[in-house]
Amino acid sequence: MKNKKSSEAVVSETVLVNKKTKWQTLSKQKLLMAMSIPFVLYIILFRYVPLWGWTMAFQNYKPNKDFFHQTWVGFKWFAELFKNREFILSLRNTICMSLISTALGYITAIVIAVFLNEVRNITVKRFVQTVSYLPHFLSWIIVTGLVANALSVEDGTINNILMALHLVKEPIKFLSIPKYFWHIIGWTYVWKEVGWNTIVYLGAMTAIDPTLYEAAEIDGCGRLRKIFHITLPGIKPTIIIMMIMSAGHILDANFEMPYLLQNGMIQDVASTIDIFVLKYGFKLFNFSLATAAGIFKNVVNIILLIVANSIAKRAGEERLI
Repeated sequence: MKNKKSSEAVVSETVLVNKKTKWQTLSKQKLLMAMSIPFVLYIILFRYVPLWGWTMAFQNYKPNKDFFHQTWVGFKWFAELFKNREFILSLRNTICMSLISTALGYITAIVIAVFLNEVRNITVKRFVQTVSYLPHFLSWIIVTGLVANALSVEDGTINNILMALHLVKEPIKFLSIPKYFWHIIGWTYVWKEVGWNTIVYLGAMTAIDPTLYEAAEIDGCGRLRKIFHITLPGIKPTIIIMMIMSAGHILDANFEMPYLLQNGMIQDVASTIDIFVLKYGFKLFNFSLATAAGIFKNVVNIILLIVANSIAKRAGEERLI
């Protein structure tokens, strides 16, 4: 009994010490906490307060009625989503475009980062880095305009090059052929974001212990073996974290490009969930169905993020939480 009481006393004392330590830490960080208040308020006001609008997905929402006079219909509009052909196509297109962009973005960013890490000429390295990440600062509207001009049938840069090399006899209507559209979106994303994503991996490579490369060189390893046995394993935690974060954006396909480049001939492959929400919410005024689609997208993204994080945790890899 005495041992039991003494152990309980030790536990209670430990808890009290931990509480005191936490309060002492918080008291020492008053300035940091004060600085964080505007950002916390921003998140609350612009991220959490608007969630009140999600109630429209569970109502037959009518703009001319106040909240207390709306008709509640439960999950009716969520069921309607999967009966809607446009939504099914939008879901398919969103997933496919996101997967293509993510896969191409990861592979190219890692490959370029590895190559740049092997470049010994600092001038060349900085030049390639600068050129590759400058497109990141262009808005998607500008990028879409550039892509439309480059792929146009009349005086389009791509068609002019293909015809000059005698690879095609007549201009290709890239923006009117459905099978090209997803790839156009994917490779445009790579061109715009690959340089910025490369910086993340280059930063991770700087944390690798240089003595590992020296030891490998003494053992007779060439550059390729160093890359596969030191560089890539060294940035593996960063790759895992980036993949987990991307899992939470699978249903967040780029909105501007598909919306601006779509036309009647590629409508079935260009529509995304965000375009579906815009159409049904602001053109057809079916706010309930549009809100249900938005909730579905966000909930699925959260679930995918949690699942990806859990898989990484069980595999013993780096994780977000």
